[in-house]
Amino acid sequence: MRHRNSGRRLGRTTPHRKAMVRNMVTSLLEHERIVTTTPKAKEVRKIADKMITLAKRGDLHARRQALAFIRDSKIVSKLFDKLRAEYQDRQGGYTRIIQTGNRNGDAAPMAILELVNYQQANEVEADN
Repeated sequence: MRHRNSGRRLGRTTPHRKAMVRNMVTSLLEHERIVTTTPKAKEVRKIADKMITLAKRGDLHARRQALAFIRDSKIVSKLFDKLRAEYQDRQGGYTRIIQTGNRNGDAAPMAILELVNYQQANEVEADN
């Protein structure tokens, strides 16, 4: 029975799952948009929102907590400098999941996980 066990197993062992989620959160914060399966996107969204909430706090303890999870100082610096300012006035919901249909090989439901303020490079150049 799974009483009081939250989260999805995603068909992986616990260390593999934790490493995968850690890497996906790092990639999301670096590129601000990733393509993955829908269940993975739903799991990564939880952690990514927590990391942005830590950045909004902005103190040393929050930075160390983020470094303990992300382990890439450049990404943590981006999170605490750039992304913190973008989401300072937002009360939550920092990411969105866009369903894109099924993958050709195994019909897995695919989705795009992106930060709410994400803009493609083409849109940024068009605005300038």
